Amino acid sequence: MNWISPEITKKIKSSIKREEPVAILSHVNPDGDAVGSALALWNYLVKNGVEAKVLLPNAAPKFLQWLPGYSEVLLFTGNPDLVEAYLKKAGIIFYLDFNDPNRLSRMQESVEANRNAVRILVDHHPNPLLDTRITISEVRVSSTAELIFYLVKELNGEIFKDGEFAECIYTGIMTDTGCFSFNSSLPSTWEAVASLLKTGLEKDRIFNLVYNNFSVERMRLLGYSLDQKMKVIPEYNTAYMSLTREEMKKYKFSIGDSEGFVNYPLSIKGVVFSVLFIEKKDHVKMSFRSKGGFAVNDMAARYFNGGGHKNAAGGESYDPLDKTVEKFITLLDSYSKMLK
Repeated sequence: MNWISPEITKKIKSSIKREEPVAILSHVNPDGDAVGSALALWNYLVKNGVEAKVLLPNAAPKFLQWLPGYSEVLLFTGNPDLVEAYLKKAGIIFYLDFNDPNRLSRMQESVEANRNAVRILVDHHPNPLLDTRITISEVRVSSTAELIFYLVKELNGEIFKDGEFAECIYTGIMTDTGCFSFNSSLPSTWEAVASLLKTGLEKDRIFNLVYNNFSVERMRLLGYSLDQKMKVIPEYNTAYMSLTREEMKKYKFSIGDSEGFVNYPLSIKGVVFSVLFIEKKDHVKMSFRSKGGFAVNDMAARYFNGGGHKNAAGGESYDPLDKTVEKFITLLDSYSKMLK
C-alpha cells in the first residue's frame, strides 16, 4: 500500500531546496516514534546534501539516545537561543508525530515566529489542529516512522538503503506498536520492516538497546508500582497505577523510566483498560492503554486535555494527584457498557 500520493511527493520535492535549511520538529517528551521518525528524515536529507536539524522541546529518554544522529539534535531546554536562531532561517519546517501546536510546549512561540517557512505535517494521530501547507495525516498507519519510510521511498524513487536510516525507522515502528503487539495489522507495516531487514538491520540489537537497557532503580520502581501501587477494579475491567513525585525521587527516576508501565496491567485476565498517573511539578501526566474495542482517546480528549489513538492515548490534569484519580474512577461508570 502506498500512503503518499504522487501529488504530495511532488509538492514536498519541489519545496526542499538545498539552499534552504530544514527544521524537523517533534513533540515534548519525545518517544521512540518521535525521535526515530525525525532522525530518519534527518539522515535522508543530510545524506542528500540538504542542511537540516532536528529540534526537540526536551531530551529523549536515555534508551533512545544511541540512535544515529541524536548527538546532533538541538534541544530547546538548555539551548533556546540556538533553536530560535535555526528556526528563523529555516525555509521548511516538518512537524512529525504530533498535530497539536501545544505539543511543542515552550518551543511553540519560537516556531510560530517564522511566518515564511513551508510547513509540512507527517503524522498518524486523529484530528490535526496544525495549520500546514502540506499535510500527510493517516491514522491507519502504525507510526509516523512508517509514513516517513514511504515518503522517503517516493522522494528517493526506491528504497533508501541506508543502515542508519533503517535503524531509526525500525525503532519508531517497533516502539509505537509495542513490539508489533498492536496497531500493526496492515501489510504495509510488515512490508516496510521486510525492506529494512534487507539493509542488514540488526533487529535484536535494536530491541536490546531499547528494552534491555534500563537501570536497577527503574526495575525496582516497576516492581514497587506493580506490587504496591496497582489497583484493579474488576467491575469495570480496569486497572491503574499512580506514582507521586516523592516515590519517583526515592527510585532516582529519570526521563523514560516509566515507559511501558501502563501496559503491564493489560496482561491480567479480564482487564481491558489501564491507566498510569504520574505526578509532575505542576500537573499530573496520564497514559491510557486498552485492548479490544474500548477507545481510550475519547476519555483522554473529553476529560483530561489529551488525545491519541483508539488503544493508546495520553492526557494531563491540573488537579492534585488524588483528585485526578478520584475523577477518573468516577468517570468509569459512564463507560461501563463499553468496558464489558
